[in-house]
Amino acid sequence: MTIIEYKDIVAGEFIKRPNRFIAHVRINNQEEIVHVKNTGRCTELLKPGAKVFLEPSANPNRKTKYSLISVYKKDRLINMDSQVPNQVIFEALKENKIKEIKDSQLIKREVTYGHSRFDIYYENKGEKGFMEVKGVTLEKNGVAMFPDAPTTRGTKHINELIRAKKEGYQAYIMFLVQMDGIHTFVPNFQMDEAFSRALKNAKEMGVEVIGYNSIVTKEGIGINQGINVNLE
Repeated sequence: MTIIEYKDIVAGEFIKRPNRFIAHVRINNQEEIVHVKNTGRCTELLKPGAKVFLEPSANPNRKTKYSLISVYKKDRLINMDSQVPNQVIFEALKENKIKEIKDSQLIKREVTYGHSRFDIYYENKGEKGFMEVKGVTLEKNGVAMFPDAPTTRGTKHINELIRAKKEGYQAYIMFLVQMDGIHTFVPNFQMDEAFSRALKNAKEMGVEVIGYNSIVTKEGIGINQGINVNLE
């Protein structure tokens, strides 16, 4: 199994997040302004005093020297990198680690269909299909939830997948829970009812809605095992 690895990880202590893009973190007793690789709210994760892990930037000219990658919520380490789920799933498909899609002969990332760009397009002997990947960092009482903020873009992607399904493609929505020890996923009706209802409708229209949890360390993340998806 491929683990997507980060380089030269350092530990820090979260102080505050003045906007979606940056945070103040204490590293080696010095306050640093760092890039946050997730524009979601993440208010349940980024609390003052939380232990975080950061990756130094390879660009010496960048304003922020570090990117915030992961954070401890009590004893559970959660990867917050919103860019990494697509890469994790792409590698997992290549290695036949996703039981719903096996032996793909072609796998491509970022493929345009209609008015959307889907994360993954694949072909195997029996079908051609699209997959949209959603990274999940919100957890309540051991249950993963998405979204953590309203997402009209996410609802648009669901409706485009329904259209692709009607036109003969296979269609998947993959929720990659960016933590271990989680075995159930539910849509966050309270946060975004339109997205949650669209997801339920997609399932009824034949779109496959699946979820996997992850193996997460401070150095990296990889796919782990399938989890229960409850859309009610």
